[in-house]
Amino acid sequence: MSSSPVEPETVVKNRHLGFLIWQSIPSTAIFLLFKLLVLSPRCSILTFLFTLSTFHVSQLAFSSALSFASSPPQPKRPVPPLRLAFSLLSSWSPDFRRRAVVSFTLMLFVAVAAASGFLSVASVCWLEGFDGVELFWRVGFRGFVCGLLYAFFYVYKQRWVLEFPIIQRPPFFSFKMGLPSAIKKALKLSGAAYLFSALPVVFLADQLKSEVAIGKFISEQITFYIGTFAVFLCWELDHHLHQVLHTKRFMFAPPKGSAAAETNPSEPLLAALEESTPSSLLQYLAYLDLCMVCENNVDTWRRAAFFEETSETYRRVINVSLKPLKQLATKLGEGMEAGSVDKDISNQLLSPTDMRVDSKYSEELNNFQLCSWCARTAASLTVHSHKEDRFGVAQLSGSNIDVISTLLSCLLAVEAFMGKKTNLQAPHHLMGPAGIKWAQLNTGRRDTGMVKKRGGLLHSKAFAMADVLRTSIYCIVSAFHDEMISSAKAGVLEKDWLVSGKPLFGTRELLLQKLRLFLDFQAC
Repeated sequence: MSSSPVEPETVVKNRHLGFLIWQSIPSTAIFLLFKLLVLSPRCSILTFLFTLSTFHVSQLAFSSALSFASSPPQPKRPVPPLRLAFSLLSSWSPDFRRRAVVSFTLMLFVAVAAASGFLSVASVCWLEGFDGVELFWRVGFRGFVCGLLYAFFYVYKQRWVLEFPIIQRPPFFSFKMGLPSAIKKALKLSGAAYLFSALPVVFLADQLKSEVAIGKFISEQITFYIGTFAVFLCWELDHHLHQVLHTKRFMFAPPKGSAAAETNPSEPLLAALEESTPSSLLQYLAYLDLCMVCENNVDTWRRAAFFEETSETYRRVINVSLKPLKQLATKLGEGMEAGSVDKDISNQLLSPTDMRVDSKYSEELNNFQLCSWCARTAASLTVHSHKEDRFGVAQLSGSNIDVISTLLSCLLAVEAFMGKKTNLQAPHHLMGPAGIKWAQLNTGRRDTGMVKKRGGLLHSKAFAMADVLRTSIYCIVSAFHDEMISSAKAGVLEKDWLVSGKPLFGTRELLLQKLRLFLDFQAC
């Protein structure tokens, strides 16, 4: 963790610069290990310095392209190459333009990785007996193919998307934990790349005409395999180091004990949350810091500053925490209404498992990481307000009502998207005094069964999001259970804990019924 008065705008720049500096250490160690101890222990000083220089240039280019192409956990889908080629002469919408930028960025990464493979493999495998032609055809060209294959694999697996770890560990420990997996993957990739890169060389006329001794040929193949393994290992460690350094928590707070920490310690964090570009790395780092402050008891002085007397800070924190959740519930609701209309127009010709319907919501569900942090933040801060809110700002500002209503609406929207019915069966407490069962509550929306296909990526994200939302609501209900039970007995549960207007998804009656299930610990 780092605590520094650095401006939020420079946080990401410092991460990129630090990654480019630190990646040279494992790359140099691997080059020295393989070059001096395994491949060419008797090379001249000039050859060693030249190959070391070209190797560092190639690794720096690869690391720069990797850092430039990286994206937070909510990436924009790139445009397919054919569609991008046919759309060059047409007008682009803002969304298509952003996706086109992602496509061009990934294409640049592929080109740089191929060039880096050419230089890296040639530098590691350079032997004293090779002349320039042999180096180009037998080593450089195959290194180019290896770099191209690695880049395609990297893009296909979406490894350019940053993945924040569930548990934040010290950077050195996190890097050390990734060494075994990096070695295993480098072994697999070097074996596959060796086979694929050997195929183009076989069809080269110059290669077929050359007469190479069996012993020298076998020596070259062993040298090339070891060299590609060294290069892939460097790239895998660069990828892992990039993930570790860029997903490390940054504390958006002035140093403890300074004047700023005494007067307004929350302003750097709120500025980063409110002014950062949506779906940017800076925004993700700010939400991660906010979540850890609200959930953990390490920085209690920072959380205590949220409950200041004017309630302005608390309202701003709750608003930025609920904003992504409100967007998720609203977009899912609008999408499902549009899906119902489309199915009515087409006389229900579309199957409930039609993947074209699922793709409409992929962008919202790709924001699962951010939404989960926001749900945990809002719930944790609400729970802590039960004991730490000396001025009662959480209740007086109406934030508790907003939190409960938003979490319930978002949960109902996600469950409806998963195919779960939104018109719940009437529980026992909705029975009238004469044993009359009240009418079932309905959201006014048709149950479109958006994701009936189980096991898909969208269903997995929706299931995880629903689990986070249920856990967050249960945390609040457990902390305020006595108060909610008293309100329920007095008949004012809806007034005390739900918004007075129309909720983001469903109706107030449906939210009330869902909240009662949580009070009875029957929501699942």
